[in-house]
Amino acid sequence: MEIDLVSIITPCYNSEKYIKDTFLSIKAQTYSNWEWIIVDDSSTDDSVNLIKSFNDSRIKLFVQLENQGAAHARNLALNNVKGRFITFIDSDDLWLPNFLEKTINYLIFSKEDLVYTSYKRVDENLNPILNDFIAIDKVDKNRILYNCPIPMLTSVYDSSKIGIVEFPDVELREDHAMWIVLLRKIKYARAINDSLAVYRMRSNSVSRNKLDIAIKQYKVYKDFLNMNIIKSLYYTFFWGLNGLKKYGKL
Repeated sequence: MEIDLVSIITPCYNSEKYIKDTFLSIKAQTYSNWEWIIVDDSSTDDSVNLIKSFNDSRIKLFVQLENQGAAHARNLALNNVKGRFITFIDSDDLWLPNFLEKTINYLIFSKEDLVYTSYKRVDENLNPILNDFIAIDKVDKNRILYNCPIPMLTSVYDSSKIGIVEFPDVELREDHAMWIVLLRKIKYARAINDSLAVYRMRSNSVSRNKLDIAIKQYKVYKDFLNMNIIKSLYYTFFWGLNGLKKYGKL
């Protein structure tokens, strides 16, 4: 494992319209010692050919012949990383140029395990639509049960200290389940309050169907964590409440 190499993981599905913006934001990073592992999840558009045209030796593309979902795609990427530091960006999101430099330096010099940052929230055309999401410092294994304040987009962890943490087989809530598992390994996640990324909130995003997501969130507590019905409903209630606050509904 090369010291200080960063492995960037991206699942891609029909992202021809956006992924070049993502690539340009990665290419513009002031921290250049990275590899970008993209797993195309059987796209039906021209995503694969577009990615091949980027012509950067730091990019590793895997193409799945069958669509298997973001969790499987990320796990395939995790099985092929070479970096000490692990981070994630979806195929329609962006980083500011100093994202990697600030987060990696924080992990190294503060001797922390996991860090994440605040981020900007925009529409499909990059127009601001909500106030910046502000990162909460010191999220631990108990706090993470109430909702998932750690975004994939701005998280970086040190695999030399934590190991590689794969995504559980949890439908549409695999990110939350993964952070629950990871935070059982460390004391807490640390935060940088600077907004160092841009999250594109697309109207057709699967995560926007809140009723369906609430049911799947309940199953995280009930089935994945083996909580009883009362505790599962309790945490699902606070997950929903925190979600309303996150998107300015309360």
